[in-house]
Amino acid sequence: MARHHARNWHDCTKMIGLLCLVASILTEHGKKGQRVEVEPEVSSYPGQTVNLRCAFIEATGIQPTMVTWIYEPKDGERINIAVFHPNFDPNYPDSPVKGRVSFTPSPPNLASPSIQISDVRMTDEGKYICEYATYPIGNEQGITYLVMLAKPQNSASIVTVETGTKPVTVARCESVDGRPAAQISWVTTANGNASTVSKPGTDNTVTVTSEYRMVPTAADNGKDISCVVSHRTQVKPESFPLKLAVQYAPQVTIVGYDNNWYVGRTDVVLTCQFTGNPVPTSILWKTMSGEMPDTVQVKDNKLKVLKVDEAVNTTFVCEVRNRKGVGRDQVTAIVRAAVQIVEVEPDVVSYPGQTVNLRCAFTNATGIRPTQVTWIYESEDGERINIAVFHPSFDPYYPTSPVKGRISFSPVPTNLASPSIQIRDLRMTDEGKYICKYATYPSGNEQGITYLDIVDGTGQPVVLGSGEVPYPGQTVNLYCSFTENTGIQLTQVTWIYKSNAGERIKIAVFHPSFGHHYPDSFLKDRVSFSPSPPNMTSPSIQISDIRVTDEGKYICEFATYPFGNKQGVIYVETRG
Repeated sequence: MARHHARNWHDCTKMIGLLCLVASILTEHGKKGQRVEVEPEVSSYPGQTVNLRCAFIEATGIQPTMVTWIYEPKDGERINIAVFHPNFDPNYPDSPVKGRVSFTPSPPNLASPSIQISDVRMTDEGKYICEYATYPIGNEQGITYLVMLAKPQNSASIVTVETGTKPVTVARCESVDGRPAAQISWVTTANGNASTVSKPGTDNTVTVTSEYRMVPTAADNGKDISCVVSHRTQVKPESFPLKLAVQYAPQVTIVGYDNNWYVGRTDVVLTCQFTGNPVPTSILWKTMSGEMPDTVQVKDNKLKVLKVDEAVNTTFVCEVRNRKGVGRDQVTAIVRAAVQIVEVEPDVVSYPGQTVNLRCAFTNATGIRPTQVTWIYESEDGERINIAVFHPSFDPYYPTSPVKGRISFSPVPTNLASPSIQIRDLRMTDEGKYICKYATYPSGNEQGITYLDIVDGTGQPVVLGSGEVPYPGQTVNLYCSFTENTGIQLTQVTWIYKSNAGERIKIAVFHPSFGHHYPDSFLKDRVSFSPSPPNMTSPSIQISDIRVTDEGKYICEFATYPFGNKQGVIYVETRG
């Protein structure tokens, strides 16, 4: 039994030795590496001459006897293209490269039988094998891949689409006639996917087309999207920045309504904001009631209410149209009762050389806090000048103005609750509009306006007033009388309308010898002396069907002898 085991161990030892010998041979061969040296890859452009290098590394006991170059296309059979044996001349069998392939140098040698191919073509791309016949180990080979290059023509374009619910192509990118095939990618924040296909181009090239597809929405219009083409022939990727073009009917929003429209509020504006592709061609403002109020002005996408009244207690609609349809939005205005936050006297009449007090007071408006007050003078030509400023943390300030040195706050010290002012030594040039303007938090600015009229001379006409502030459509009486003054003869009276812009329009004339006359004006047929016939001492007038546009300054002007013209003023306002 012992001898049996010993014999088995001896046989096993012999087997292990044989395996070790084989492993040693394989290891030694591996250390020597590749006997046929070639370049793994060579690239070229059409029309050039390409060199495919091959060399045999000397190995003890191995003798190269012949070399054959073989072309193996990507899809096709192996073809011998060049053969060299030291005992014979080089041979170039029929092949796609015959007439363009040759050994280099010439004559060739087995140590370095490289070849060159002239006027290379796109169809020459493929695997080139330098194969040696050797003794005693048989064939050895090295493989070079010839890569043909063609720089592609790259382009990208936007596809104009309409909003929808299904994916469509919104952008297209193409890389034409390149070799190898280009790589196309997309960069965008839009939510979509790319679809890329390749097809054979001319002369063994490849054309790659990529389409970006998505469900287009109005929000996607104008978004950035870039096609990026990478190719071996390019130093860096080529980028094509584009913007998505999605067509849709206008989307409309009306802004500017603050839910604080009260009777008498002026210059409120609604703005019709919109987007659309193509660009909208028309903007139409209208009301649900059908008629646009008289106090409303419309220009392009803005609707301005000159003065809030009951007529604007309606729903305003803005319609915007383009080739894809119509978009609209609407706002229902709710008109509240008049809110007088800043109280002033609407009109004050005085004389040259006198001192006038212009009263201003801030009412206790819930949640509104006054922080500063500024008095502003506005002349008839519209120029505005700051004349007095008060902030509770600082002393009163009087900027340079026509009334500087003659103006002061009253009482002293000043307070925000009642920052009235006093102007001394009045002059005819002081006539105009005086604005008591508060800076308030959080509502912004609040103001009141006083019209100061300076009447020259003695024998002042006395304007008794116009009674209650009327609603549109009512009749208003403007009372005027002249106080008795010995030695003054009244020869004629003229009623004049003066707009806030300063335009003077004669509306009624009375002469005791010729009767009464109503010149052409916007009030003709609605104005008349009252009573009729009129008299010189009390030539009052009556205006029927009063309108918001009738608001302004009405002057009762007497022609007197020997003192010339004397006048009085009434300011007419309506409740709407």
